Amino acid sequence: MSDDPSNFERPGTATLAESHTEMTELLLPNDTNNLGRALGGAVLHWMDICGAIAGMRFSNRQCVTASMDHVDFIAPIDLGEVAVVEAYVFNVGRTSIDVKVDVRAENPKTDEERRTTTSYFTFVALDEDGTPTPVPELECPTPEEEALRQEAVDGRHEQMEAVYRRMDGE
Repeated sequence: MSDDPSNFERPGTATLAESHTEMTELLLPNDTNNLGRALGGAVLHWMDICGAIAGMRFSNRQCVTASMDHVDFIAPIDLGEVAVVEAYVFNVGRTSIDVKVDVRAENPKTDEERRTTTSYFTFVALDEDGTPTPVPELECPTPEEEALRQEAVDGRHEQMEAVYRRMDGE
């Protein structure tokens, strides 16, 4: 393949559902702060891993993190709770893959759940030499997949607008 970006071929198509990834982590003392709640860095680590796996499942390539959008920790995850991290691909560029990552806390004793954070990551697919390589086109063949994709597109847009408003002092 030539280095000319106008002369690239996508390696077929892949669906949003094929990228879906769910991880669970039991919050243990090593990943808590002095209040018995999840360390933000631990949660970001889990989100990065889950997002990368979604990107790899989608592209059948190694993926590296290019960026992570703004993150608000809206609810804590307490010691002994289960962190559920879900990710899926919602948009692609030539070599980049946009992934929505949601985290929720589950209390295994009561089955209560609460949303704790959401962010949007961009990963880059790499070939065997570590060079960015084209990714498949995204397909959303079911209404459910299209709705998830649109939810992620809209959510990212809303999140970025909120960040810009904060930066402007609103």
